Amino acid sequence: MNFWFLMAGGFISFLGVLIHGIFGTRMYMNNINKSGLDNLTKSLSLVSWHVFTIFLFIGTVALIIIAYNPAYGIAAYPIIIINAIGALLFICLGFGNHAALLKMPGAYLMALTAIFSYLGIIS
Repeated sequence: MNFWFLMAGGFISFLGVLIHGIFGTRMYMNNINKSGLDNLTKSLSLVSWHVFTIFLFIGTVALIIIAYNPAYGIAAYPIIIINAIGALLFICLGFGNHAALLKMPGAYLMALTAIFSYLGIIS
């Protein structure tokens, strides 16, 4: 197990927390509030947005714990898999009818989190 690769994965995930949770929320809520959606839909949308931010934060904490406690290495695999699948989702949708997704940092941050975490586990 490689401490620095796991810490890099955790750092990248935390960067996602900051971008998604602070800057992304502002942009997202501006767009949602300007939309014609009803208030309940806006509220549920905001909850979904923050659940994803929580997921990023939990991934950050877990990777840091694993870096310091290699015996917990098996716990990195769900984090690696969900970040890899999330990155693939961004990319597939981006090459489909949602090209704007490729301009956002989500796919890249999730892919890098998965890659560095995997390198941390296998090396």
